[in-house]
Parts: sequence; structure tokens; C-alpha cells
Amino acid sequence: MIPVLLLLIPLISGLAAFLFRNGNGARTLALLASLATLAVSLIGLTQSQQQLSADCSWLPMLGARFTVALDGMGQILALLTAIAFPVIFIATWKSVYKDAHQFFGLMLLSQAGLLLVFIAMDALLFYFGWEIALIPAYFLCSKWGGERRIQATFKFFVYTFAGSLLMLIALIYLYLQTPDQSFALKSIMALDLPIKTQAWILVALFVAFAIKMPVFPLHTWQPDTYEQSPTAVTMVLSGVMVKMGVFGILRWLVPVVPEAAYMWGDPIMSCAVIGVVYASIIAITQDDLKRFVAYSSIAHIGIMVMAIFSYTGTGIEGAVLQMFNHGVNIIGLWIVIELIERQYGTRKMSELGGLAQQSPALAIFLVILAFANIALPLTNAFVGEFLMFNGIFSTKYTDYNIVFAVIAGLSIILSAVYTLNMVQKVFFGNTNALTARGYALSMNEKLALSALVAIIIFFGVYPQPLIDLGSGTVNELTDIIQQSIKLKM
Repeated sequence: MIPVLLLLIPLISGLAAFLFRNGNGARTLALLASLATLAVSLIGLTQSQQQLSADCSWLPMLGARFTVALDGMGQILALLTAIAFPVIFIATWKSVYKDAHQFFGLMLLSQAGLLLVFIAMDALLFYFGWEIALIPAYFLCSKWGGERRIQATFKFFVYTFAGSLLMLIALIYLYLQTPDQSFALKSIMALDLPIKTQAWILVALFVAFAIKMPVFPLHTWQPDTYEQSPTAVTMVLSGVMVKMGVFGILRWLVPVVPEAAYMWGDPIMSCAVIGVVYASIIAITQDDLKRFVAYSSIAHIGIMVMAIFSYTGTGIEGAVLQMFNHGVNIIGLWIVIELIERQYGTRKMSELGGLAQQSPALAIFLVILAFANIALPLTNAFVGEFLMFNGIFSTKYTDYNIVFAVIAGLSIILSAVYTLNMVQKVFFGNTNALTARGYALSMNEKLALSALVAIIIFFGVYPQPLIDLGSGTVNELTDIIQQSIKLKM
């Protein structure tokens, strides 16, 4: 019942929002619907497994069923999605959108698609949710984006369409191989595929997921799309939607083709570590705050990919934990950027400076978010990053673990360099003619940022609830790895 409610609330509310002609009414509906979704997600944390799954006939002629369930990893990402949308709506409450009813309707439909991705246990249903999440995002970017939104969204469309097509081909092939012609995850996982077949399925699925995260060299759509999208949409894209790719690897790639994933582990980790260093260096050179956060996100996602393909329990556990933490932290950074751009009319660091003197409350929030972005101890990202690096360094599934760990470890230094450099340029130093006027945070802005900071501090001090929640998924994946791969020590 819980997963069904998680889907129905944003889906029905999103469709209802299109019927409004009053922008404030649609905005209020979106906030109330997102708060209701958050309440259901929190209630789900206290329920038995029986209440966290549902199974009924959907498309019997195709062997597809409406099978949804909230395991530990699904609950973590459903919780992230449920937290993200009300925080986004509250933080951007004063933003004005043309045809606001359409904007909020599409936002809620995208939330429904995201939640379906995270709880689907049927491959066709997973693909259906994938498209429901992406299609509204395309229209949100193309209609409410910046001056170059058409070029950016066209690139976004081409990349995501190509990835979706590859994923669909792989899923249909897997469906045809099952004895009962089923899209069920359990049936697909039970297949004993030859290694050559696993290899091309891995390539098809990984490319689809790598585009969405994104991973080098399939990342070029992201900075332009983030820069041109409305900030509220960018928060969804970077805070939640990129997790679809990481989640897809953990749910649909590693369990289905574990041997091929092991064989391709070194090339994938190589691409990821190149992306980590490359994106970190590019972030240092950025002047535009949106592009700065975009490249920072690429670097953080690259570490998650490396941790997953380390094939260690600690690495995978860190990646699951970091999906939630990265989402919280990156949304907080986007909120601060939105406030700065709205008040001062610019996102260029070179045109800002001295904001801490005029807006001390905003400076305090940004410093906490910056510390979380560089995984400082006592912030939420520290434990996840520690576990990921531990997994990369200690893995026995590659001969290059130390090389990968050392090169990836540079990201810790580079992350501190570009993040603290941004804080110094924007908030410290002398004010100028543009920044001489201060900015007093409104109540809704304080509420949104305070909620995120509270999450950062709480899970920085006591991350055990998230670790316990994801442990079932981690144990299941490590069992699959141990059973499927015969290492020659």
C-alpha cells in the first residue's frame, strides 16, 4: 500500500495541477502533495515488509506486472525524492513562472516517475518510470529555461533518447530469454547468460545509466542543461535524477550481469577516475556558479561509480549512503545560487564578493554546505566518502586498486580547492557596487536551508540509520558477487 500511495499522490496531483488557471493554487497544491508524499515515505520507514510491496496484473499479454517494493535502497532514494520536492517548492516559493500550473504539474509528474524508478521490480515498469521522469524534465527545461535552452535541451534529448533506446533493447532481450517470458527482476536475475551476451548487455545498460549520471566521456550534456534550466528543475536533475543512473547500476546491472561487470570493471573505473580529476580541474576554472556545481557533481558521481565497481561491501555501502547525502548537499548549493542570482542578477563569481558582510545568515548556510561538499568530518558526506575510498583501496577485484585510490584521492584535495575558492570569491573579500546591498533571507528560504542543514548535521553525527536501511541491499549484492565470480588469488 505504501509504494502505491507514493506513486498516486504526485501522479494525481500533477494531473490535477493542469486544471488550475491560478498559479498560486497550483503552487499550493504542489507543496501540499509533496508534503503528503514525504509523510507517506516517513510512515513507510516504520512499516513491515508486507506493507512495502504490491503486485498485480498490468500488461499480461507482455508478461509485465505492476510489481513495486521498497527495499532498503529503494526507501533511501524514495526518502531523498520525498524530501527534495517540498524543499524545492518552499525555497523557490517566490519564483514566478509563466503558465505556473503547467510548471508545477510537470514537476509532480517527474516526481512520480522518479519514485516509480526507485520502487519498480519489473523491468518494463522501471523503463516506464524512467521515461515518465525524463519527459517532463525535457519540457520543463525547454519552456522555462534560459536563452540557450533550445540548444541545451536538444543535446539533453539526444543523449537521453539514445541511452533509453539502448536500455530498452537490452531489457527486451532479457525478457525474451526468461523461461516464462517475464519482465520480473527475479526472473531476469535468475538467467544464466554466456559471458559474451553479458558483455553487450552491460555495455547497453551502462551507457544508458552513465549518460544519466553522467560519467566521462558521456557528460557533455550536463553543464549546458544545468546552466540553462530553471534552478528548481536543476535541483531535481542534479539532486535526484542523476541517482537514477547510480541506482540502475545497483539494481539492474550488477545483479543481472555480475561477471561482465567484473570483467569490465577496470575500463569503467578508469573512465570514472578520469572524469573525477577532469571535472574537478574544470570546476576550479569556472566563473559561473551553475557550471561550477555541475562539474562538482560529475566528480562526486565518479567516485560513486568507482566504489560500486570496486565490488566490495564497504564501497557499495558507501555509494548507497552517498546517493542520499549528495542529493541533500547539492540541492542546498543550488538554493544558495538561486538566492544570489535572484538578488544580484548574476551567477559570475568575478562579479560578486563580500556577501558575508551584508548577508551573514546566507554565508553561514553556504559554509556548512561547502563543508559537506568537501566531506568534512561531522557532515553527512564524510562517512559515505570514507566507506567508498575504503572500498576502492581494499578491493581485490582489480590489480590497480592503489592506483585508482591514489588518483581518486586527489579529488579530496581538488574538491577543497574549488569549493573553498568559490566561498572566498563570493562571500569574503570586499564588497562592490553590486554586492553593497545585503540580502535578508525570507522565512521560506530559512526554512528550506535549515531543514537541509539539520539533515547534514544529523547524519554527519549519526549515520547509522541510513547504513542499517541500506545494509540489506548491500548484503544481497555482495552475495551475488561472491557467488558469480571466481577469483584466482
